[in-house]
Amino acid sequence: MFQNKHIVVGISGGIAAFKAAGLVSQLRQHGADVHCIMTEHAAKLVTPITFGELSGNDVIVDMFANISKWDVEHISLAQMADLFVIAPATANIIGKVANGIADDMLSTTIMATKAKVLFVPAMNTNMYENPIVQGNIEKLKTLGYFFMEPEIGHLACNTVGKGRFPELDMIMEEMEYLLSGNQLLQGKKVLVSAGGTKENIDPVRYIGNRSSGKMGYAVARAAAMEGANVTLVSCNRELPVPVGVHAIYVKNACDMEKVMNEFYEDCDVAIMAAAVSDYRPVTEAMKKIKKEDCETLTINLELNPDILMGLGKKKTHQFLVGFAAETNDVLNYGKRKVEKKNLDMLVANDVAMDGAGFNVSTNIASIIYKDLRVEQYPKMSKNDLGKIIVGKIAENLSKR
Repeated sequence: MFQNKHIVVGISGGIAAFKAAGLVSQLRQHGADVHCIMTEHAAKLVTPITFGELSGNDVIVDMFANISKWDVEHISLAQMADLFVIAPATANIIGKVANGIADDMLSTTIMATKAKVLFVPAMNTNMYENPIVQGNIEKLKTLGYFFMEPEIGHLACNTVGKGRFPELDMIMEEMEYLLSGNQLLQGKKVLVSAGGTKENIDPVRYIGNRSSGKMGYAVARAAAMEGANVTLVSCNRELPVPVGVHAIYVKNACDMEKVMNEFYEDCDVAIMAAAVSDYRPVTEAMKKIKKEDCETLTINLELNPDILMGLGKKKTHQFLVGFAAETNDVLNYGKRKVEKKNLDMLVANDVAMDGAGFNVSTNIASIIYKDLRVEQYPKMSKNDLGKIIVGKIAENLSKR
């Protein structure tokens, strides 16, 4: 995603300036052409030499200094940038841009660029929450600038609160989101389910499965990157919600069915990636079952609703996608499911294969279409497979 992209990183004078070094390093490792602009205050906290070594390019501090690289491809930083990221973004730089002040190289270049600009605020909690700062942030958002939320944690001023520099992987994901996609699902409402449902036996035990939810999250992430309005119905709170995705959390199959039905009528695409437990206990004990009270335990089970089947029965305009995790005869079972459940597309995989299925970051999949055509894909990351799935959905929607 970052290969050969021109990224301008603006470093303003906050104590978190040293953390921007890690961001510049990661971007370069991912193949980006990184150019750094530092404010004079930032240069007092971290030497420009550091960012020059990490980026492989000259670092600009003084807007009147000579620029050693000035050719056809580098007429100005404002014109060549694919993306600007201001990390850390202090109250000062946010205020300058919000009020049209361009008195140094960083503020001047930000206002001269037509590239997307991402601010990563990091500052004292009281400063961040100051109504003036919040007003400047809201003003810039309405003008099309992008902002990340700072984290809550221990701050350099030895207090705990909101204002901490976000983790680098979160910044990288936000930048990838802004750089990626061809708006293949622009304006479409996409509903995605993810994770494994948990059916309570008692307050501490449940019937479930090994699904991590990673595949569903990868699909939701890819859909958001293509401009979709994504609602994610998830059983897993442990995974970070992808940028641009609205998450709703549920626990069991009945809860998931209720939420999916609530949003289904109004969606354009429904993707049932969740691993729904087939059965649930007929009764749920209100207190923990003590092993001292019974040497053997019998749990009576009843069928859970087949959520995908229900969606298929009432499908009108929706493009409906299912997932099938099998351990044998994957394609035959998958084709039957496509026909039986009125699906437009099914992603099937053999969870017994190494590198596929539950609790891993990769997958091996076959995509089966409504006409029973099959496309098979080798082992790849779930994020990469998510992009392929979303691309195929967009391709088929365009033929309708």
